[in-house]
Amino acid sequence: MTKPFEDIMCSKRPEEEAPAEPDPAQIEVVSVTEEDLPPIETPNTVNVSPLGSFCTESQPEIDPAKPTEPKPAAAPGPTMPITKVQPFINEDDVIKTWKTTLMAHRLELLIASGLVLLIFILGIGLGVGLRCSGKFRCGSSSRCISTSAQCDGEEDCEGGEDELGCVRLSGKRSVLQVLSGGSWRTVCSEAWSDVLSLSACRQLGYSRFVESLSAPLSSIEPDFRADLVSINLSLTEIIKLQNSSYLSKTQCSSGNVTTLKCIACGSRPQFHSRIVGGNFSRAGQFPWQVSLHYRNEHLCGGSIISTTWILTAAHCMYGFSDPSMWSVHVGLTEQPGHGAQSLAVEQIVYHARYRDKALDYDIALMRLSESLHFNGLVEPICLPNYGEEFEEGTMCWISGWGATEDGGQGSLELRSAQVALISTKTCNQQQVYGGFISPWMLCAGYLEGGVDSCQGDSGGPLSCEDASVWKLIGATSWGMGCAMPSKPGVYTRITQALSWVRQQMERVEAQNPGPTSTDQ
Repeated sequence: MTKPFEDIMCSKRPEEEAPAEPDPAQIEVVSVTEEDLPPIETPNTVNVSPLGSFCTESQPEIDPAKPTEPKPAAAPGPTMPITKVQPFINEDDVIKTWKTTLMAHRLELLIASGLVLLIFILGIGLGVGLRCSGKFRCGSSSRCISTSAQCDGEEDCEGGEDELGCVRLSGKRSVLQVLSGGSWRTVCSEAWSDVLSLSACRQLGYSRFVESLSAPLSSIEPDFRADLVSINLSLTEIIKLQNSSYLSKTQCSSGNVTTLKCIACGSRPQFHSRIVGGNFSRAGQFPWQVSLHYRNEHLCGGSIISTTWILTAAHCMYGFSDPSMWSVHVGLTEQPGHGAQSLAVEQIVYHARYRDKALDYDIALMRLSESLHFNGLVEPICLPNYGEEFEEGTMCWISGWGATEDGGQGSLELRSAQVALISTKTCNQQQVYGGFISPWMLCAGYLEGGVDSCQGDSGGPLSCEDASVWKLIGATSWGMGCAMPSKPGVYTRITQALSWVRQQMERVEAQNPGPTSTDQ
């Protein structure tokens, strides 16, 4: 297939010979966890390289405030590791790692299986082994509660996490659903009000809402037409929608259900170019794209998802967790960003299950210290809804200031490229990533190589246009080299991470409630 754009993002020149592929038959591959890959010693300081030299071996400072993070040990050799800032892997290094850790991995599995069996036996004997089976485990403690107590309007966990994530938007129409009695129930439009809309948006992590409409049952996906519920209550104050005393099962007498829009997103009001092709992005083309600067140097990309939240990759800030060291530059297309708006970071949250070198759960959120002003050149991108599917072959866009070739220099200008979504089945084939792609990962690019994201693009958006609305489908995560044949880019799958994102936003919004205006 002809390369869609010449030298876009990171592309191999035709005259360059691709590295020889190892014989798959001689390689045994296992799914790699955080224990499989060798740890890297992390010094007490970090030297951040300028855009001209991304591929340095500087490592970040470990944040003492995060005691759950594994303590690094011995350092490996000087070959290309999965670095904290740009985890793009040299293929030969990964194959060697897989081969050398295979026996150790199998031994660990045998030991772990034995321990699980022992704990199972002891647990049955002592009555404690499986006490959380079929129950909701409180994240702030070891306490377990009944699933019927989850999302009932009463906080049973010390941290209140049993009452988080109880509201979601589903399907193409953004149908409102509430978790009640262990089931997701679609909310009818009868007796719905602006105060209820604001309550729902607060639970989704927003301080405001844009509009609420009614949609006929026949216009939404069949999966969302059952388990209907009505909220029959006249309110003047914000509530938790899942409070069971307000809910009643119904058949929706009007035949309509509630749809909700909490933020005006996914538009490009200042981008009017009809030019097709090229590799430099124009002002307003990707208004949700941000540049994340650590100590005044571009390190990673990110995406605006609300007035105060930026979504990026966990590996960008694992160990870089001091918010005062970061700044977010918005509305720029050219580095170093002079004249662009720069905002301080108030809080950094990354997935608790992310571990250095493991690559899974590679997602993080940054909360800005002040709200963004959307003006056409700075705009949020929409998050996908629950249940939305994006088919293999869908053409989407990647963007960033990353290197234009593997191990090369970063770009001073924002570049972009069109890539095709690749199914997990295809990406997990032996000759591609051989079973290494987890449900939290999404592949995009071309199996013949030529166009890809690269070092410095990490955390940036994989954006797809759906019915004239742009949605954030992935966050740039990792890959073997850049633009290599059979090694497409790998992105964090946002639909898989959606509930985590919503819960983090909801938790902070509950602690720091914003204005009650319905204006965007």
